[in-house]
Formats: sequence, C-alpha cells, structure tokens
Amino acid sequence: MKKDSLLHDYLNRYAAGLPWQLQAADSGCVEQVVVIPAYAERDNLFSTLASVAANPEAMLEKTMVLCVINNKADAPDEDKENNAQTLAMLNALVKRRQYGIWKADGKVGEGWQTVAASPLRLGFIDASSPGLEIPDRTGGVGMARKIGMDAALGLLSSSKKKPRLILSLDADTLVRPDYLSGVRGAFASGRSQAGMVDYEHQMPVDRVRQAAICRYEIFLRYWVLGLQFAQSPYAFHSIGSTIVTTDEGYLAVRGMNRREAGEDFYFLNKLAKAGPLRRIRETRVYPSGRLSARVPFGTGAAVAKMVSGAPEEFLLYDPRVFVVLRAWLSLMKESFEKPADVMLGEAGEIHAGLGEFLAARGFLTVQPKIRANVKNRKTYERQMHGWFDGFETLKLINFLTRNHYSKKPLPFAVTEMMKMHNLKYPCQWSKDSAPGLEDCLQILFFLRRLT
Repeated sequence: MKKDSLLHDYLNRYAAGLPWQLQAADSGCVEQVVVIPAYAERDNLFSTLASVAANPEAMLEKTMVLCVINNKADAPDEDKENNAQTLAMLNALVKRRQYGIWKADGKVGEGWQTVAASPLRLGFIDASSPGLEIPDRTGGVGMARKIGMDAALGLLSSSKKKPRLILSLDADTLVRPDYLSGVRGAFASGRSQAGMVDYEHQMPVDRVRQAAICRYEIFLRYWVLGLQFAQSPYAFHSIGSTIVTTDEGYLAVRGMNRREAGEDFYFLNKLAKAGPLRRIRETRVYPSGRLSARVPFGTGAAVAKMVSGAPEEFLLYDPRVFVVLRAWLSLMKESFEKPADVMLGEAGEIHAGLGEFLAARGFLTVQPKIRANVKNRKTYERQMHGWFDGFETLKLINFLTRNHYSKKPLPFAVTEMMKMHNLKYPCQWSKDSAPGLEDCLQILFFLRRLT
C-alpha cells in the first residue's frame, strides 16, 4: 500500500483528530518534527527549547518543534494555571511578540529570550484550555504524545525528501547542539525506521537524589544487559525522550498509544516487531532525574521511591532469570519442526517455572496457530517473537522473580552480569552491602559505555 493511502487510512481510523489544532507561524515544508508533551512544565520547557535552539540554523530550518500543552478537565487548578502561562509564552513566541518577562524570572525568562532570539520553528497545540482538555479515560502522556505525533504526520506530508522523522522529547529533557544533525545522520542510509537516542540522566545537586537516579539508571542499563545476554530482540531502552521514528515507521504500527504511563515501552514494543531498532550513538539527550508522582512508574516515580529509603530499591533481578530467558529463546528459535507439547516439555526441563508460565499464557494454543500459518523458519521465528514480545518477556522475568529467584543486591547482580558477558568491572566493592554514592557513580559510568 502506498504511503498516501496508508496516511489517509491512519488519519481516518486511528488519529487523535479534533478538536486539537496546530498553532504555528510557519508550518511549511519540514523534514523532521520534534514532539514535546508538556503538563505543568512552565519551569522546564523553555530550557529544553533553548537547548534545541542551540542546534545549527541549517538544521533548525528543516525542523518544527511542536509542544503539546495538556491536562485533563479535573487537573489541579495550579497545573491548569501553569499550562495557561506556558500557552501564553508559546503564543508570544509563535507570533513574535514580546512577553512580560517580569512574569518569568530566572531560567524561565532566560530560556524564553534565547528561543525568541533564535530561528527555531515553533508550534504548539492547546490540549489544556476549557473544551480542549484531553479525555479523562484516555488522558496522560501517551495521549499527549499521540496528538503531537499525529499532527507531525501532516507537517511531514508535504516533504518529498527522506528521511521524514518524528522525534519524541520530554519537556524536562536537554539536548546537545548536534541533536538534530546526529539523529538525521543516523537515518541517512534509509535502512532503519525507528531507533533510540543514547541518554544520560541529569544529576541532581542533592546527594540523596543523585544516589537515587544513579541506582535507577543502573537498573535500566542492567535490564538491557540482561536482555542482550539472552539475545532478545527487545534489548533496548524504553524512554520516551529518546524515541525517533520515520513517518512510515509510525504509520506501520498505527501510531502512538493513549496510555497514562508506559506509553514509550508499548510503542517501542510495536516498532521492534516491525523491524530492528537502531541505537543512535551520534548524539545524546539528558532526561531529568527529578522526583515525580504524576505516573505510577517511570523515572520520577522510581526516584521518589528510592529517595524515600525503600531498601528493595538496592536490589536488581537475579541474573539467573536471564539465563532461563536465553535458553527459552534458543529453544524457540530451533522449534520450527517441534509440536507444541514437545516444546512445552523441553521448556519445563530448562526450568519448571518456565514451563508453568508458558502453559498459563496459552502456549499450547498459540504455537500451533502460528506454525499452521507460516511456511518457513524465518517467518516462524518472527511470528513467535511477535507473540513472545517485550511485554511477555517482562511478565516471564517477573514471574520467575516472584516465584523462584528473589532479587539480589545491586553490586552482586552487576558483578554476575559482567561475568555472563565475559567482562570485568575495573573496580572493587563489597558485593553484599548497599553501595554508596561513589560506588553507584562508578558502576553507572561503566555501564553507560556498554549500553
């Protein structure tokens, strides 16, 4: 199906649609769109925009930065007021008018002035004002991203030059001056339709919060290392501010979901089924490491929990769960000629918990249906990974953790994971005690080189 037909079908069947409208001074031909959802982010958004504006003018000419200012109808009044101020400041930028900077002191005013003096092509969508709020039942960052990314499709449709890119960013995430060129260069070959930009969390000033964000980022990178060891096709970071996709890749998976939280995980899960995801090493983004209680999980929620002193936050998955996963994925790959009951028996021999999990997930029904509808090993393997995807992988690991392998102290788990990868960590620490800030920083800097 041609792209125009796919776009028409998507916009009619899956897009966010009305009542949201793009406000921009110049919505002419662009080759890439940076989508930034913002909920009560007046104090952070303009610093983020200023960091994008520091990219070369030649790249800014090809790029639209699209902010989606959003909240539900029942949002707290102070958040609605924050959004109203943000909209007023964005409107002034779009219309090239002066804004009462006295209302925006410190870094907010500085960021606004930097953007005002730059050639940044800026647009925004009001999903906050009365009558324009995002729906209660589908509200959240997923819906906000979707509104912006769907609007990006229309902006990109007039461009004949590939790649046509949609870059997902967050309102509290800073970027480097090579952000736009680095991402664009990563897709220049045309072989990839989606990927993730390398990242490092910003370090808070407070030592307690530094330790918390260190431990959280170690957890993220440890997870990816474990999946890499298992040779899973879902071994990648799922962070909303790092996602990049072509317009064709976006259409292929029917766009962003509307989830309240975890929208990045599910979106990347779909993109990975459509084709390999590219790790974009050519540049880097810097997500915030601040506290947040807006969503039940994610960076902010995890950091808040760690700062509270919860002892389990010094623990990581037992490395053995990834050994079980690796054996299962190997069995799955070589199972083209095997009946489902034989596979299930062999899975039980790998680990009793694995067999129990697969049986409970309906494996004896799923596998025969997949096998009956494919003619070759390659298609079979792809279909099996389509079923046993990143979400099923997470469920298996949590099942094994809950019932067979309890979590281990962070230093022990990292040391064992390094052994599994035939790597040696260059420093020494106590494997049985909770690491201090300096140890956490050393571990994190080491893991950043690997994932």
